[in-house]
Amino acid sequence: MSVTGDQFRDVMGRFATGVTVVTTANGASLHGFTASSFSSVSLDPPLVLVCLGKDAACHQPFVEGDCFAVNILAADQASLSVRFSTDVADRFEGLDFDTWETGAPVLRGVLAAMDCKLHAVHEGGDHSILIGRVERLGPVAGDSAPLLYYRGAYQALA
Repeated sequence: MSVTGDQFRDVMGRFATGVTVVTTANGASLHGFTASSFSSVSLDPPLVLVCLGKDAACHQPFVEGDCFAVNILAADQASLSVRFSTDVADRFEGLDFDTWETGAPVLRGVLAAMDCKLHAVHEGGDHSILIGRVERLGPVAGDSAPLLYYRGAYQALA
């Protein structure tokens, strides 16, 4: 039996995930995208992965760059997710952010963040799999609940 893209998307949509905004700096240009395809890879060394569609406008700066930050969103930050997943002229306009060791933008007020050096890029069908070595962790925003995505909509922990 052949699996269609719509069937695959429907089944994958039944797996609840957290929501992240992944950011990088390429010279003076800042880039970012919303990703729910984020996972830990290794504890030693600390590695994480994110998947980025090859047709994304920001694909080239990420795969040719040397760093990225993973910003884990809190339940009240759906607007940040939408901002980084839609066509906005300047996704960073009016946002407060810091830069840490790698120079990638770390958004202020997120649930948690990871500053990563690009460790490897792998082919993954219509996506690139970015592996990052975590250089710094922070800030962990207390007991805030995470933003979740399930069946095409934002959700909250019950």
